Amino acid sequence: MENVHLAEEEDDLYSGYNDYNPTFDSEDLDNDAGFQQAVRTSHGRRPPMTAKFPGTAVGARPLGTSFGSRVPMASSMGRPMTGAIQDGTARPMTAVRAAGYTSSLTRGSTFDPLGQSKGPAPPLEAKNEDTLDEKIKIMEKKVNDLIEESCMAHSLGASQLALEKAKEAGRKERALVRQREQSGSADHINLDLTYSVLFNLANQYENNDMYPEALNSYQVIVKNKMFSNAGRLKVNMANIYFKQKNYPKAIKFYRMALDQISNTHKEMRIKIMQNIGVVFVRMGQYSDAITSFEHIMSESPNLTVGYNLILCYYAIGDKERMKKAFQKLICVPLGIAEEDKYIPSNDDTHTNMVIEAIKNDQLHQMERERKALAEKFIMTAAKLIAPAIEPSFAAGFDWCVEMVKSSQYVELANDLEINKAITYLRQKDFNQVEAVQILKTFEKKDSRVKSAAATNLAALYSLENDYDQADRYADLAMNADRYNPAALINKGNTVFVKQDYEKAAEFYKEAFRNDSSCTEALYNLGLSYKKLNRLEEALDCFLKLHAILRNSAQVMYQVADLYELLEDPQQAIEWLMKLISVTPTDPKVLVKLGELYDSEGDKSQAFQHYYESFRYFPSNIDVIEWLGAYYIETQFCEKAIQYFERATLIQPTQVKWQLMVASCYRRSGNYQKALETYKDIHRKFPENVECLRFLVRLCTDMGLKEVQEYATKLKKVEKMKEIREQRVKSGREGSARGRKEGREGSAGSAGASTPARTPPKKTNTMEVNLDMSEETFLEVSQYCQAYTEIKAVSHTEPKQLSPLLDSRKDSGHSSQGTGTRGERLSAKIRSLPSSHEPYETSSQRELDAPYVDPLGPQMERPKSAARKWQEDDDFADEELGDDLLPE
Repeated sequence: MENVHLAEEEDDLYSGYNDYNPTFDSEDLDNDAGFQQAVRTSHGRRPPMTAKFPGTAVGARPLGTSFGSRVPMASSMGRPMTGAIQDGTARPMTAVRAAGYTSSLTRGSTFDPLGQSKGPAPPLEAKNEDTLDEKIKIMEKKVNDLIEESCMAHSLGASQLALEKAKEAGRKERALVRQREQSGSADHINLDLTYSVLFNLANQYENNDMYPEALNSYQVIVKNKMFSNAGRLKVNMANIYFKQKNYPKAIKFYRMALDQISNTHKEMRIKIMQNIGVVFVRMGQYSDAITSFEHIMSESPNLTVGYNLILCYYAIGDKERMKKAFQKLICVPLGIAEEDKYIPSNDDTHTNMVIEAIKNDQLHQMERERKALAEKFIMTAAKLIAPAIEPSFAAGFDWCVEMVKSSQYVELANDLEINKAITYLRQKDFNQVEAVQILKTFEKKDSRVKSAAATNLAALYSLENDYDQADRYADLAMNADRYNPAALINKGNTVFVKQDYEKAAEFYKEAFRNDSSCTEALYNLGLSYKKLNRLEEALDCFLKLHAILRNSAQVMYQVADLYELLEDPQQAIEWLMKLISVTPTDPKVLVKLGELYDSEGDKSQAFQHYYESFRYFPSNIDVIEWLGAYYIETQFCEKAIQYFERATLIQPTQVKWQLMVASCYRRSGNYQKALETYKDIHRKFPENVECLRFLVRLCTDMGLKEVQEYATKLKKVEKMKEIREQRVKSGREGSARGRKEGREGSAGSAGASTPARTPPKKTNTMEVNLDMSEETFLEVSQYCQAYTEIKAVSHTEPKQLSPLLDSRKDSGHSSQGTGTRGERLSAKIRSLPSSHEPYETSSQRELDAPYVDPLGPQMERPKSAARKWQEDDDFADEELGDDLLPE
């Protein structure tokens, strides 16, 4: 211990620097037995033994240094050595070895205090999934994943897939419960997971309209007392009963849910009471509904409840309470910010950027939607109660306008005024001065209201065919709001009426660019292209419109018509078939189909559609004529009779339908009925040549005595027609002045006489009869040769016959060939009917000479006997007797 120096005994702190420490003497290491043993063996790397004395690490022997067995030496500082025993007591050791290195390190080793040279850390020990707890956790995770997948599938619209996922989650959850019960841990069942599975399953049943299954699932939740707040689900059950229209049960469950919700949840209670009111409305119990709605409006007013309350008052006819409810409705706070907040200021750039960013965000969109809904409710309520609260709807509108002007919806007052004018128009009272005056008052208002009023005025004047005023107000509406599609359409319509189709198409295209959902613009654009004969572009417009309006009959008809114009009858037929699937009772569409099938040569299909058209509209004369001609062509004349008889009822002054009836009787072999029909025709039309000729032929064949009588009448009528034809020819030989005066005189007489009738339109009947047999043509031609010549003249010169016949008194002075004979005959001839008017016995109307044979056009007679009329004829020195005039 003589080498150990205590620090407190040293007076000089800097002494001892020159003392030699034998620890650093390496010359005697070869003779040091302990060191040599440590080098040769692992004795120096062994872990320290359990200390028997405090402060030692190697049993009973204190270690002063890392050499163990060596005698501890005093430090150069005079401080006690580590682990040295002083005064018989052991000092606690502060460290066995220095940090960062050990005695086993060799020379040249690197400094590695963190042990990074040993390589990466070994992998974590894998969990043992065979344990029961791990299996339960994995099953719970799978159930939660299935619930999430079910909800995601429903949000994407895949309701069936969502239901399958919900069912699978239910199966796995039940398996999980059984697993816990078998393991004896039933007390640890996850009730929240069970609730989520059942609730999701009930929702998916409801979304798939499987209401009984949904109700059963909700009942399982509600009856389980372990689920907290499960009584709220009775609201969902009530909603299902409402969908099933089981209103008493719906009210019962709504009230049960209302009883289980405390007053702290005020908003939920209000919504349930609103549902109760709606159910009472559906049941027609308006008084109970009013009670619920009034309570809500006093506690927490909202727009929907206020509007429903007005409807209930309107249903019971309470005028005063309607007014009060309307006042409450317009006072409901919207809870949205003012629009001025979104107007950027010119000073702060940062604020302008923020305003630009929030100008069209979701919050602002929601505010706009709420405001639009409020305006819709107020406008609809005003239009509903205006005729009911006052004696006239105008006074009611005025009251509503005054109320709105004093509320936060001031801008709606102008819209109500416009609706007041539109109400006049909807009553088809276009001449009402009030409607026009109301709309004209907005000419000096702001641009939006001015544009709407001018648009309505333009439509009003268009309906009155005042296109100049319509054009004026259409221009005014466009100037007020160039992006108003209705104004552009009205402008295009006024130009379309003036047949400037190119310019009209430009306006329609601009309207469609401003509003791609404006179907009127696209339809009118197609019509413009159709008028311009740009059929492909028109077809493209109507096909686009068909993609928007799938069941529009007008659009489909236009497409079919364009395909017909493009000479694609098969496509036209296909589109018309689509059209009759939408409007199966439209007779014109059926006629169009019949025409197309007839043009394609498919007579059976054509007959089917013509017959269907006749069933729905039996007064179409063209359809009746086609059906009669079809039966004549197919040699079923008896069936054609009923159609021609119907045509006779529709046009009783047209002789050809009665002749067709008689001809059908004659062709079918019923000569007696044919003779009676011809006699009846002769009584109505005594100067009809065809009727007299067939009477002569039938009487001859049947050996009747009346044959001579009818032959005499036929000769007289033929002579009268020949004289009339000669007078026409003689009038042509007059001077130009005479012809001119004759035309002027005939024009005056035509204005005073009965209006000329349009000759019957040639239809497929004429085409059908071209295929008649040769015997039929011979039979008809024998008795109709003279009439055929007269008919040819009347067809070639239809505009000159009547004037010349009515102006013979003037032509006598200008023609040298007529003389006294013309003066003698003029009075008699003027009293005869002309050759192109229908035959009537009850009046002095001119007769219809250009009549077409109902059995088809006749053979032309060879013109070998044609000769110029001579002045010296059999009637040169005779006057026409009264016996030759019509009886």
